[in-house]
Amino acid sequence: MIKKFTSALNLKSGHVDLSHGGGGRAMTQLIDELFIKHFDNDLLRQHNDQALFSVPAGRLAISTDGHVISPLFFPGGDIGSLAVHGTLNDVAMSGARPLYLAAGFILEEGLPLADLERIVISMAAASKAAGTPIVTGDTKVVERGKGDGVFITTTGVGIVPEGVNISGNRASPGCAILISGSIGDHGVAIMAGRENLQFETSIVSDSAALHGLVADLVAVAPAAIRCLRDPTRGGLATTLNELAKQSGVGMAIAEDRIPVKAQVKAACEILGLDPLYVANEGKLVCVCEASAAETLLAVMQQHPLGRDAAIIGEVIDDPHGFVQMATTFGGRRIVDWPVGEQLPRIC
Repeated sequence: MIKKFTSALNLKSGHVDLSHGGGGRAMTQLIDELFIKHFDNDLLRQHNDQALFSVPAGRLAISTDGHVISPLFFPGGDIGSLAVHGTLNDVAMSGARPLYLAAGFILEEGLPLADLERIVISMAAASKAAGTPIVTGDTKVVERGKGDGVFITTTGVGIVPEGVNISGNRASPGCAILISGSIGDHGVAIMAGRENLQFETSIVSDSAALHGLVADLVAVAPAAIRCLRDPTRGGLATTLNELAKQSGVGMAIAEDRIPVKAQVKAACEILGLDPLYVANEGKLVCVCEASAAETLLAVMQQHPLGRDAAIIGEVIDDPHGFVQMATTFGGRRIVDWPVGEQLPRIC
């Protein structure tokens, strides 16, 4: 007979130790009493090293993302919810409907179990709200001082419906460029939490799962959507440069059309940051045929995650692939690729 544990995990004051990653009873207890307890679903409960599932007709989309954010908890979210949202969004930017998630945890010896449980509960809530269960995963433990608390890698799979062809190389001159809302919220919230900065108005991360918004857009104009991209690391500026490079085109945007919250703009001025390069975790860029721009804008604005959506510019013919911006002062500037990283460890 297998001996059962006589006491539960001390989730109030206990800590992760190396035995929790050793493959023995302590690891089994951690998985059962923490991960399976909160992520619970039929596939995960089978305790296999993989999840087997059927998929509906369509093309399979898959994405994986590592999350190393500091601090682990920030205004508007934490590494747990971010790990769910980030991967769901990457899958959704193909027009796919996300189906399942896998999660890998690198835990540092000494991490309070209370913090780990808080992160797991947050992940469970985010995946449940998104309708995308976590069905398999892995846990490893590294020595104290070698892991910075916890790193999480998530992988998501989804199905792209027939008739949907969304890719970063499909932008063409004349297409409209839309953004689903205000930029810079996430990066500024992380910096404020990291440096214990206090602002008169609270700034919270925009971390959110965007697949519902994408589904609404695809439902009304599937053939008109050319590119979707969530402007995370490097912000809107980097995303537009990526799309311009992939498609071999230029981009022309207008500064006064780009939504930026007043408190985010003020914080960026204080911190010496440019909102165009600050990360987002709940916004998307849509490049679409000009004839569908107003329709798709209206769909965005009717969704809770797209109320501040705007048409910010158009795709132009430019062999150099530059992103140009008409400034509020009446001039024009090149919005170039970032040099280095303004805010490391923001996702």
